[in-house]
Amino acid sequence: MRIVSLSVDGVHQAAQRGLYDWLAEQDADIICLQDLRSLEPELDHPVFHPDGYYSYFFDSGTPHENGVAIYTRSQPKAIIFGMGFANGEDMYGRYLQADFERLSVGSLLAPVATDEASLEKKVQFFDDMQAHLVKISRKRRDFIFCGNWGMAHRRADVQNWQDHQDTPGFMRHEQRWLDQLFNDIGYVDAFRKVVKDADEFTWWPSGKIGQGDGWRTDMQVVSPSLKNRIEYGAINKNVDFCSHLPVIMDYDLEV
Repeated sequence: MRIVSLSVDGVHQAAQRGLYDWLAEQDADIICLQDLRSLEPELDHPVFHPDGYYSYFFDSGTPHENGVAIYTRSQPKAIIFGMGFANGEDMYGRYLQADFERLSVGSLLAPVATDEASLEKKVQFFDDMQAHLVKISRKRRDFIFCGNWGMAHRRADVQNWQDHQDTPGFMRHEQRWLDQLFNDIGYVDAFRKVVKDADEFTWWPSGKIGQGDGWRTDMQVVSPSLKNRIEYGAINKNVDFCSHLPVIMDYDLEV
């Protein structure tokens, strides 16, 4: 099973740059997109509904903000909107999940921190998400969370990391949160399971791929039970749809 994930900085712009033509060539079983910046009625055009896929969207209710999508060749048994946070932040076009027989695949868009208030909101979001991940880890179900996590884990994931130790997205508490996710709860960074190179980045804060320092903030994170089902991982560096690059992962799985 192949899953392609990408945070698109606005799906209309990415489509104009050839995103859907490229996706048609990827032989993906599931495609997860984030940061659509479009309301669902604005996606009522064939280009946003690729042939051979079931299409699902979750917008924020506010024009030009957030939004996630899942495309899947196999029809899911259920589509889940959000993760059930008490404050409802996850319902703001941030999380969409497709449930299959024993596998759930989510498309995640984390909050962005630009000041103290938004940083507090981001911390609360990930505190709530951690509680959710601990809860579902007890289920007899496999999970793959694809998305723009808004933070990088290790020094190898940030170019010139020395210059970004106080930058939101690579602050110490964010690194600790990812440490807990991978080391304590047991989830797995699928890409890092198969690719160890330090110069693999998915996002450029400058807004232009290759300009300025690159970060690896886009990940597919899988349940511990899927650790040995990861077959292949790559970041496609030959496309230019937005400030992010696609993450392509192959798993020894069927849905």
